[in-house]
Amino acid sequence: MTLCGIDEAGRGCLAGPLVVAGVILSNEIDGLTDSKKLSEKKRELLYEQIVQNAKYEIVFTDNETIDKIGLSLSLKNSLIKIIEVLKPQHTIFDGNTTFGVLGIEAIIKADQSVAEVSAASILAKVSRDRYIVEQASLYPIYQFEKHKGYGTKIHRELIKEHGYCPLHRRSFKIKSIK
Repeated sequence: MTLCGIDEAGRGCLAGPLVVAGVILSNEIDGLTDSKKLSEKKRELLYEQIVQNAKYEIVFTDNETIDKIGLSLSLKNSLIKIIEVLKPQHTIFDGNTTFGVLGIEAIIKADQSVAEVSAASILAKVSRDRYIVEQASLYPIYQFEKHKGYGTKIHRELIKEHGYCPLHRRSFKIKSIK
């Protein structure tokens, strides 16, 4: 039975895309776990192993689309696309909801216990981080290479000082910024 693990990166960011990855492993890979528990160097090494030993799909939803249709529908559309492309027999999504997509099992912290979901976590995180670092050169005053678009104190301060850039999600309300 083909098992597809799905996870996302960037759900809570103030800037940049939502990235959702789905992975069907063809070989075992040592060291897989939740991407947030790995160093950047280890994630990069595992990323290369995953793409060489898996069938996968990575879906980017840009910040403008998130602002237009919302985060939940963006996630739902990504899940549907991954299932359509990979056609797994069983799918596990890291979290507590399937966003109404049939045929998916939601398991909290699956990225720590299911290898395919861990692999998806790594593909999503590395893909998103690489994209944000590329974009950082276009908007150097925001220091995206440091915070990757997450709502850190420095990022919120930079938004307050300079306003939004084209990467920012305008639908996300930041309490400290009026």
